[in-house]
Amino acid sequence: MVLYTSPFPNSFLSVLHSFSWGLIFPCYWFADRLVASFVPTTYEKRQRADDPCYFQALCIIITTPIYLALLVASLPFALIGFLLWSPLQSARRPYIYSRLEDKSQVNGATLLTEWKATGNGKSFCFGSANVCLLPDSLARFNNVFNTQARAREIGRRIRNGASRPQIKIYIDSPTNTSISAASFSSLVSPQVGDSTNRAVNVGIKRTSSMEYKGDNSGSNNSEDSRDAKTGGEPNEGEDNNTCIVRISGEDNGHISDPEADAISGQAHISSPAEHSLEGERESPKGQIPNHKQKEGDSGSLDSYTASRESLVKVRIGDGTVDQSNINNKLLYKASVMKKTSVRKKKHMDEIFDHEISAFFPANLDFLCLQEVFDKRAAEKLKQQLHHYFEYILYDVGVYGCHGCCSFKFVNSGLLFASRYPVMDAAYHCYPNGKGTDSLASKGALFLKVQVGNTPQDQRIVGYISCTHLQALAGDTTVRCEQLDLLQDWLADFRKSTSSSSTANPEELVAFDVICGDLNFDNCSSEDKLEQQHSLFTRYKDPCRLGPGEEKSWAIGTLLDPEGLYDEEVCTPDNLQKVLESEEGRKGYVVYPTSKNHSSSQKGRKASLKGSGRRIDYMLYTEDGVYLEWKVEVEEFNFITQLAGLTDHLPVAMRLMVSTGEEDS
Repeated sequence: MVLYTSPFPNSFLSVLHSFSWGLIFPCYWFADRLVASFVPTTYEKRQRADDPCYFQALCIIITTPIYLALLVASLPFALIGFLLWSPLQSARRPYIYSRLEDKSQVNGATLLTEWKATGNGKSFCFGSANVCLLPDSLARFNNVFNTQARAREIGRRIRNGASRPQIKIYIDSPTNTSISAASFSSLVSPQVGDSTNRAVNVGIKRTSSMEYKGDNSGSNNSEDSRDAKTGGEPNEGEDNNTCIVRISGEDNGHISDPEADAISGQAHISSPAEHSLEGERESPKGQIPNHKQKEGDSGSLDSYTASRESLVKVRIGDGTVDQSNINNKLLYKASVMKKTSVRKKKHMDEIFDHEISAFFPANLDFLCLQEVFDKRAAEKLKQQLHHYFEYILYDVGVYGCHGCCSFKFVNSGLLFASRYPVMDAAYHCYPNGKGTDSLASKGALFLKVQVGNTPQDQRIVGYISCTHLQALAGDTTVRCEQLDLLQDWLADFRKSTSSSSTANPEELVAFDVICGDLNFDNCSSEDKLEQQHSLFTRYKDPCRLGPGEEKSWAIGTLLDPEGLYDEEVCTPDNLQKVLESEEGRKGYVVYPTSKNHSSSQKGRKASLKGSGRRIDYMLYTEDGVYLEWKVEVEEFNFITQLAGLTDHLPVAMRLMVSTGEEDS
């Protein structure tokens, strides 16, 4: 299948489309600014309350008639442009495929060889987030604003979090034998030339956040990272840039001087190449003002990385060693939970680790985003993500009357980014959207990616589906119909893209994952029909026990928009601390609506069911996967790194695909 690198089949249609949109855009922009002036966010309301001179109110009074006059003047041109733009949409392709052109920064082909190197399997990390990148006037109804600046900052935070090297902390203790929750975060990177996976007995002083100091434009982009990968022989079953720290519970973390020397050598790492990114040194126009630079703030708009204040220290005997003195060029601050109870597995029978993390997981392989509706914001987001992800599909969907029943004014809002090569892609629009959702081409994006090759040169592939369902409350039947369509379309996509037979398999399927905003939760009584849908009989949800029953550690992913700019939750670290507390969650996470309570979260902490509305899902299945392989969840994260930028919590899941060759 040919991947579409441009929205139209020829340059003439592209030029004509650009011309028509150029006539429409001034009218669109003036209307957007005019409406935005009368929809203030809670942050702007607080600013106005502290404005003794009513300067902002005066600005609105002056600019409103100007915007209105310009809007009226641009209407005739917009009408002409619309008459040209609308019929062109029948020839428009359903997505734009973008591949990083800088050959010095690409490594998708290199990743394919890792499967052969590990032999016994490999882990893959998936992320999903609803980023609410609508036109500014519409985004304000969700209490977020400045869409263009948010898009740029969201991209920075995601790739800064994902490009950190991964560390796994093992705690040798009679009461805790699990992998530490910090395994999604990074403290140190292996020394070049050393073995890439070390087990070191150390005691680590736990900090509340962690971060990379310096402009890291993606671990897969740097020459140093590639040198580090080739410097040593990786252990089987681990990622190349994974460092293992083993903490012994017998000696309380104390280590001898020779061990301390080994630690120093381990911690003195070579940093990834620092790329000078255009626009990185500039403060984005119209900054999102809810982030002031503070200690522990891991994602300020005032900086292009996370906070640079906290230090990771290694406790040796009665003293400490400041790791910043060892390497003052590169600093990683680990996302380590303060509460031991949160770091441990809450149930000993749970087979994977889970945590609330202030960062996107290190070595993120695939990213599915929803509500990237604004086309200019999508371009800015794509530019940032391309510093880490080599392959991106964006501007997914249809416009006009093409392919769907009603006229579509905006696209589906879906965006997909991958470190691995995309082999095939297909998009389908849900034909049964209702209300305001019918104005957007909400649908499902299906992708087939190549993740490796066997020693017999058979392709190893995976399937990923990204979707966004009907949002309006009470539309249970509509969402169930869309879930039915999702399964049918996915089955057709897998059948049409499969190039192997059972007798002669040319391809081996490693995973099949569905992620997205499904707009229903597993604890609301109004969503019982969706909770019992047949999708959950084939696909596994790591966060749920059954229909209407969540696992105790699962939390809601829909945040209360009214509290986005509160001091307690306006930074990733602060939001992480609040969500770790059950009482804290009740103030800032949306819970299932009840007829006996008001819709506001504030003041009704009692009698709330579950741990909040979890409407963002990561599902996987073993059906259709190569029979001799086993797929298991390694880790599951709720992520706070986009605090103040969206009203959803991103989620991430790491799957381990085991081939069984290790036992043979």
